[in-house]
Amino acid sequence: MWHPRSWREKPAKHIPEDYPDPQALVAVEAELASYPPLVFAGEVRTLKDRLAQVARGEAFLLQGGDCAESFKEFSADNIRDTFRVLLQMAVALTYGAAVPVVKVGRMAGQFGKPRSSPVETQGDVTLPSYRGDNINGMDFTAESRVPDPQRLLRAYGQSAATLNLIRAFAKGGYASLRNVHRWNLEFASGPQNERYTEIADRISDAMAFMDACGLTDFNSRALSEVEFYTSHEALLLGYEEAMTRTDSVSGDPYDTSAHMVWIGDRTRQLDGAHIEFCKGIKNPIGVKCGPTLEPDELIGLIDALNPDDEAGRIVLIARFGTDKIANHLPALVRKVQEEGRTVVWSSDPMHGNTIKADNGYKTRPVSSVLGEVEQFFDIVRGEGAYPGGVHFEMTGQDVTECLGGLQAISEGDLSARYHTHCDPRLNATQALELAFTLAERLRAVRERKAA
Repeated sequence: MWHPRSWREKPAKHIPEDYPDPQALVAVEAELASYPPLVFAGEVRTLKDRLAQVARGEAFLLQGGDCAESFKEFSADNIRDTFRVLLQMAVALTYGAAVPVVKVGRMAGQFGKPRSSPVETQGDVTLPSYRGDNINGMDFTAESRVPDPQRLLRAYGQSAATLNLIRAFAKGGYASLRNVHRWNLEFASGPQNERYTEIADRISDAMAFMDACGLTDFNSRALSEVEFYTSHEALLLGYEEAMTRTDSVSGDPYDTSAHMVWIGDRTRQLDGAHIEFCKGIKNPIGVKCGPTLEPDELIGLIDALNPDDEAGRIVLIARFGTDKIANHLPALVRKVQEEGRTVVWSSDPMHGNTIKADNGYKTRPVSSVLGEVEQFFDIVRGEGAYPGGVHFEMTGQDVTECLGGLQAISEGDLSARYHTHCDPRLNATQALELAFTLAERLRAVRERKAA
């Protein structure tokens, strides 16, 4: 019988067990359980309805944000800038795909990260790995790397403040379509961005036509407000358990730490704690699908998490790498199609394309990111399914963490503004470049279909 604590009876990977005072952790989790929810069950149900549209091919999912949020970089400006870029990407994709875009941020809770190694070595010193600001500190000192349960309380507070600001931006006029389009015009007007001017001009023509017909009352909610949802990896199950509430309307359990949570490629064991926890909550669940996932195993995961085949419940997030996706994704899509399961297919082109530059920086080539997305679309469509979304690690800051793009960032440029606490992120220009390129691709697909 499932209950919010039943995950504790299963093997759990990537959850730290080395808290120096386990009772302090228990006390913090109990305190969190008394805190107000960060999101509400009704909002979660709405997101599920929107994802059901995606599963039917009637909408498109844009999921993006920081690799790992940090306490140090927490500021209103950073939240605003990332939110703004996501809106700009969404407008380009909406026009390109001629379908609504469901906007989900990796925000307000994306702190913890599974690590490939439990330790990190610098010179002659080996310490526990940095696991995210809600667990330990990034500074390479023994004191900083000790897990501290008080960090969970700080993460909750930062998540609450982030959500509060996002809601103000989404509903207070900042997200007006005319504002977002003006930002995109500024992006497309640069000399290096000439190839995107046509799309921006087409959107301008469409808005001018609506104006002439008297259809654009920009005080209306549809044009001045947006729906925006939050998501993060459900890694620290003690925190997720503490944030799980029983909805007073339906009587169902919801993880109120985010609208959507996902299970990582390293923690998707069918008999493991993360699947056990997520199968009981009613939130939409993402499942990262990497090269080691077999088709039959994927069907087992889908059936465990969504036995009633509810539309909008499962998002399968493909993360292979541009050199591996063609060898692994087709069999997974084919199997899901053959078994008749209802899912959203989304592409995470970031995690499989991480390389180490000659100067030691971990980075991702923009060309590889785009290459995996393009292969994803071809493969999913080729198997008769709908390529329904993208999942980017990006930031609104002008960082230099990923190679290439219109800015032609080189290995020598990486050190200029390399600020990530974990994995390299697309900067605002690179993210918009990909969105406009993807919009062109989606528009071409639509025109071929209509021909």
